[in-house]
Amino acid sequence: MANIPSERERFSQRLQQTLRNAHHSPDSPTELAREFNIRFSGRPITVHAARKWLVGEAIPTQDKMRTLADWLMVPIDWLRFGTEDERGDAPPTSLQANSIDIKLIADMQLLDEHHRQIVREFVRILIRTSRARHDDSEQGTAARQA
Repeated sequence: MANIPSERERFSQRLQQTLRNAHHSPDSPTELAREFNIRFSGRPITVHAARKWLVGEAIPTQDKMRTLADWLMVPIDWLRFGTEDERGDAPPTSLQANSIDIKLIADMQLLDEHHRQIVREFVRILIRTSRARHDDSEQGTAARQA
């Protein structure tokens, strides 16, 4: 009987593949935790938690899965569940760039690495701020409905 990978192991394989595709190390829980925590508005994850995701010992909660999928630009359903026919193909992308976005990326590539890093950090700050406002707005709506 063949050794069938568990759900956690299959998630780990998709996460590692997606990290490689995004030019991140699939072998560094430290890098995964650092990059994830930059983008996640909730309580930061530990390096130990990131390691468990990478080795197939745990699957992130839905809010963390959403952050991973958004960061790595893959559909959340694919990252969490895969497809019925996983042949090792590249994951489907959820990236939908218009011509203005493509021009911005092209312009960014004209910058030196230091300035590109500043732009990346600025975008991450804007994302965190936007998510925090969105979360505050949802909490306010829930409180008014209660």
